[in-house]
Amino acid sequence: MITLYGFGPGLGMYDPSPFVLKVAAFLRLANIDYRYNGNVNHLFKAPKKKLPFINDNGTIVCDSTFIISHLKNRYASNFDSHLSAEQQAAATLINKSLDESFYWCLVYFRWVDHNSWPTVKNALFGKLPFPLSTIVPLIARRGVTKQVYQQGTGRHNKEEVLSIARQTLDALSVMIGKNRFCLGDQPSSLDATVYAFLAEAILATLNNDLTRLARQYSNLNDYCQRIQQQYFAN
Repeated sequence: MITLYGFGPGLGMYDPSPFVLKVAAFLRLANIDYRYNGNVNHLFKAPKKKLPFINDNGTIVCDSTFIISHLKNRYASNFDSHLSAEQQAAATLINKSLDESFYWCLVYFRWVDHNSWPTVKNALFGKLPFPLSTIVPLIARRGVTKQVYQQGTGRHNKEEVLSIARQTLDALSVMIGKNRFCLGDQPSSLDATVYAFLAEAILATLNNDLTRLARQYSNLNDYCQRIQQQYFAN
Protein backbone atom coordinates (compact mmCIF):
# COMPACT_ATOMS: atom_id res chain seq x y z
CA MET A 1 0.00 0.00 0.00
CA ILE A 2 1.20 3.49 -0.86
CA THR A 3 1.26 5.98 2.00
CA LEU A 4 1.23 9.69 1.17
CA TYR A 5 2.66 11.91 3.88
CA GLY A 6 1.42 15.49 4.07
CA PHE A 7 0.61 18.27 6.51
CA GLY A 8 -2.95 17.25 7.36
CA PRO A 9 -6.22 19.03 6.52
CA GLY A 10 -6.24 22.81 6.84
CA LEU A 11 -7.79 25.97 5.41
CA GLY A 12 -10.77 23.87 4.35
CA MET A 13 -8.55 21.80 2.08
CA TYR A 14 -7.63 18.10 1.92
CA ASP A 15 -4.14 19.46 2.51
CA PRO A 16 -3.12 23.15 2.48
CA SER A 17 -0.01 22.38 0.42
CA PRO A 18 -0.55 22.43 -3.36
CA PHE A 19 2.28 19.93 -3.72
CA VAL A 20 0.67 17.40 -1.39
CA LEU A 21 -2.70 18.02 -3.01
CA LYS A 22 -1.14 17.53 -6.43
CA VAL A 23 0.05 14.03 -5.54
CA ALA A 24 -3.30 13.15 -3.93
CA ALA A 25 -5.11 14.38 -7.04
CA PHE A 26 -2.93 12.30 -9.33
CA LEU A 27 -3.49 9.18 -7.22
CA ARG A 28 -7.23 9.72 -7.44
CA LEU A 29 -7.30 10.67 -11.12
CA ALA A 30 -5.27 7.56 -11.94
CA ASN A 31 -7.35 5.40 -9.56
CA ILE A 32 -4.34 4.24 -7.54
CA ASP A 33 -5.06 2.99 -4.03
CA TYR A 34 -3.27 4.81 -1.23
CA ARG A 35 -3.66 6.05 2.30
CA TYR A 36 -3.04 9.56 3.49
CA ASN A 37 -1.09 10.33 6.66
CA GLY A 38 -1.26 14.02 7.41
CA ASN A 39 0.68 15.60 10.23
CA VAL A 40 3.00 18.61 10.20
CA ASN A 41 5.47 16.62 12.32
CA HIS A 42 6.23 14.50 9.23
CA LEU A 43 8.49 17.38 8.20
CA PHE A 44 11.01 16.25 10.79
CA LYS A 45 11.27 12.72 9.38
CA ALA A 46 10.94 13.66 5.71
CA PRO A 47 14.19 12.68 3.95
CA LYS A 48 14.48 16.11 2.30
CA LYS A 49 12.75 17.98 5.15
CA LYS A 50 9.88 18.84 2.82
CA LEU A 51 6.44 17.40 2.18
CA PRO A 52 5.08 15.44 0.45
CA PHE A 53 6.87 12.14 0.32
CA ILE A 54 5.51 8.65 -0.19
CA ASN A 55 6.31 5.19 1.07
CA ASP A 56 5.52 2.76 -1.72
CA ASN A 57 5.88 -0.62 -0.06
CA GLY A 58 9.27 0.33 1.34
CA THR A 59 10.39 2.62 -1.50
CA ILE A 60 10.61 6.24 -0.32
CA VAL A 61 10.12 8.93 -2.95
CA CYS A 62 10.28 12.68 -2.22
CA ASP A 63 9.11 15.77 -4.13
CA SER A 64 5.80 15.87 -5.99
CA THR A 65 7.45 15.83 -9.43
CA PHE A 66 9.50 12.72 -8.68
CA ILE A 67 6.57 11.10 -6.90
CA ILE A 68 4.23 11.47 -9.85
CA SER A 69 6.93 10.26 -12.23
CA HIS A 70 7.42 7.19 -10.01
CA LEU A 71 3.68 6.53 -9.86
CA LYS A 72 3.28 6.86 -13.62
CA ASN A 73 6.17 4.51 -14.30
CA ARG A 74 5.01 1.90 -11.81
CA TYR A 75 1.21 2.08 -11.87
CA ALA A 76 -0.08 4.29 -14.68
CA SER A 77 2.31 4.12 -17.63
CA ASN A 78 -0.47 4.85 -20.13
CA PHE A 79 -2.16 7.63 -18.18
CA ASP A 80 -0.96 10.38 -20.53
CA SER A 81 -0.81 8.26 -23.68
CA HIS A 82 -3.76 10.14 -25.21
CA LEU A 83 -1.72 13.36 -25.30
CA SER A 84 0.28 14.36 -28.35
CA ALA A 85 3.99 15.09 -28.03
CA GLU A 86 3.19 18.80 -28.28
CA GLN A 87 0.61 18.56 -25.50
CA GLN A 88 3.01 16.67 -23.26
CA ALA A 89 5.68 19.31 -23.85
CA ALA A 90 3.23 22.11 -23.05
CA ALA A 91 2.09 20.23 -19.93
CA THR A 92 5.68 20.03 -18.69
CA LEU A 93 6.13 23.79 -19.03
CA ILE A 94 2.78 24.56 -17.40
CA ASN A 95 3.69 22.31 -14.48
CA LYS A 96 6.95 24.18 -14.03
CA SER A 97 5.22 27.55 -14.24
CA LEU A 98 2.79 26.63 -11.47
CA ASP A 99 5.48 25.04 -9.30
CA GLU A 100 8.00 27.85 -9.66
CA SER A 101 5.89 30.99 -10.14
CA PHE A 102 2.25 30.72 -9.11
CA TYR A 103 3.25 28.83 -5.97
CA TRP A 104 5.12 31.84 -4.65
CA CYS A 105 2.09 34.03 -5.27
CA LEU A 106 0.07 31.66 -3.07
CA VAL A 107 2.74 31.78 -0.39
CA TYR A 108 2.94 35.56 -0.54
CA PHE A 109 -0.78 36.03 -0.02
CA ARG A 110 -0.89 33.46 2.79
CA TRP A 111 2.22 34.33 4.77
CA VAL A 112 3.39 37.84 3.83
CA ASP A 113 0.14 39.70 3.19
CA HIS A 114 -1.46 40.71 6.48
CA ASN A 115 -5.05 39.96 5.44
CA SER A 116 -4.69 36.17 5.41
CA TRP A 117 -2.08 35.67 8.09
CA PRO A 118 -4.46 35.47 11.10
CA THR A 119 -6.45 32.69 9.38
CA VAL A 120 -3.32 30.85 8.27
CA LYS A 121 -1.77 31.21 11.72
CA ASN A 122 -4.84 29.76 13.41
CA ALA A 123 -5.20 26.92 10.89
CA LEU A 124 -1.58 25.81 11.06
CA PHE A 125 -0.59 26.66 14.63
CA GLY A 126 -3.85 27.10 16.55
CA LYS A 127 -3.62 23.74 18.31
CA LEU A 128 -0.18 24.40 19.77
CA PRO A 129 -0.07 25.04 23.53
CA PHE A 130 0.94 28.43 24.87
CA PRO A 131 3.60 29.84 24.54
CA LEU A 132 4.45 27.75 21.43
CA SER A 133 1.26 29.03 19.77
CA THR A 134 2.81 32.51 19.89
CA ILE A 135 6.49 31.78 19.32
CA VAL A 136 6.38 29.10 16.59
CA PRO A 137 4.18 30.99 14.08
CA LEU A 138 6.29 34.12 14.54
CA ILE A 139 9.49 32.23 13.74
CA ALA A 140 7.83 30.30 10.89
CA ARG A 141 6.41 33.44 9.28
CA ARG A 142 9.74 35.21 9.52
CA GLY A 143 11.45 32.26 7.82
CA VAL A 144 8.88 31.97 5.02
CA THR A 145 8.92 35.72 4.42
CA LYS A 146 12.70 35.53 4.04
CA GLN A 147 12.35 32.66 1.54
CA VAL A 148 9.80 34.61 -0.51
CA TYR A 149 12.13 37.61 -0.58
CA GLN A 150 15.17 35.53 -1.54
CA GLN A 151 13.20 33.81 -4.31
CA GLY A 152 12.26 37.23 -5.69
CA THR A 153 8.48 37.44 -5.33
CA GLY A 154 8.80 39.13 -1.95
CA ARG A 155 10.68 42.02 -3.55
CA HIS A 156 7.49 43.07 -5.36
CA ASN A 157 4.58 44.98 -3.90
CA LYS A 158 1.15 43.40 -3.55
CA GLU A 159 -0.18 44.75 -6.83
CA GLU A 160 2.82 43.42 -8.75
CA VAL A 161 2.49 39.96 -7.20
CA LEU A 162 -1.20 40.00 -8.06
CA SER A 163 -0.38 40.86 -11.67
CA ILE A 164 1.94 37.83 -11.87
CA ALA A 165 -0.87 35.62 -10.59
CA ARG A 166 -3.34 37.20 -13.02
CA GLN A 167 -1.16 36.30 -16.00
CA THR A 168 -1.20 32.65 -14.92
CA LEU A 169 -4.94 32.63 -14.27
CA ASP A 170 -5.63 34.30 -17.62
CA ALA A 171 -3.58 31.66 -19.42
CA LEU A 172 -5.20 28.75 -17.56
CA SER A 173 -8.66 30.13 -18.27
CA VAL A 174 -7.93 30.30 -21.99
CA MET A 175 -6.32 26.84 -22.03
CA ILE A 176 -9.18 25.11 -20.23
CA GLY A 177 -11.94 27.04 -21.96
CA LYS A 178 -15.04 24.85 -21.87
CA ASN A 179 -13.09 21.60 -21.61
CA ARG A 180 -13.96 19.13 -18.89
CA PHE A 181 -10.26 18.66 -18.14
CA CYS A 182 -7.21 20.73 -19.04
CA LEU A 183 -6.59 19.20 -22.44
CA GLY A 184 -9.97 17.80 -23.39
CA ASP A 185 -12.50 15.32 -22.06
CA GLN A 186 -9.96 12.93 -20.51
CA PRO A 187 -7.81 13.65 -17.46
CA SER A 188 -4.04 13.81 -17.66
CA SER A 189 -1.34 14.28 -15.06
CA LEU A 190 -1.46 18.00 -15.85
CA ASP A 191 -4.89 18.12 -14.23
CA ALA A 192 -3.41 17.01 -10.92
CA THR A 193 -1.17 20.07 -10.86
CA VAL A 194 -3.64 22.58 -12.26
CA TYR A 195 -6.42 21.45 -9.93
CA ALA A 196 -4.13 21.52 -6.90
CA PHE A 197 -2.94 25.07 -7.43
CA LEU A 198 -6.31 26.46 -8.49
CA ALA A 199 -8.09 24.75 -5.60
CA GLU A 200 -5.67 26.27 -3.09
CA ALA A 201 -6.66 29.69 -4.45
CA ILE A 202 -10.36 29.12 -5.18
CA LEU A 203 -11.60 26.56 -2.66
CA ALA A 204 -9.48 27.37 0.39
CA THR A 205 -11.23 29.16 3.22
CA LEU A 206 -9.30 32.37 2.73
CA ASN A 207 -10.38 35.81 1.61
CA ASN A 208 -7.58 37.89 0.15
CA ASP A 209 -6.76 39.67 -3.08
CA LEU A 210 -5.55 36.50 -4.77
CA THR A 211 -8.52 34.34 -3.80
CA ARG A 212 -10.95 37.06 -4.84
CA LEU A 213 -9.18 37.37 -8.18
CA ALA A 214 -9.15 33.61 -8.83
CA ARG A 215 -12.85 33.30 -8.03
CA GLN A 216 -13.69 35.77 -10.78
CA TYR A 217 -12.87 33.14 -13.44
CA SER A 218 -16.10 31.19 -13.84
CA ASN A 219 -14.62 28.37 -15.91
CA LEU A 220 -11.74 27.87 -13.44
CA ASN A 221 -14.24 27.73 -10.59
CA ASP A 222 -16.33 25.18 -12.51
CA TYR A 223 -13.21 23.14 -13.27
CA CYS A 224 -12.20 23.00 -9.59
CA GLN A 225 -15.69 22.09 -8.49
CA ARG A 226 -15.97 19.28 -11.03
CA ILE A 227 -12.75 17.62 -9.91
CA GLN A 228 -13.52 18.25 -6.26
CA GLN A 229 -16.94 16.62 -6.51
CA GLN A 230 -15.86 13.73 -8.73
CA TYR A 231 -12.60 12.78 -7.04
CA PHE A 232 -12.60 14.27 -3.53
CA ALA A 233 -16.23 13.90 -2.46
CA ASN A 234 -15.30 11.14 -0.02
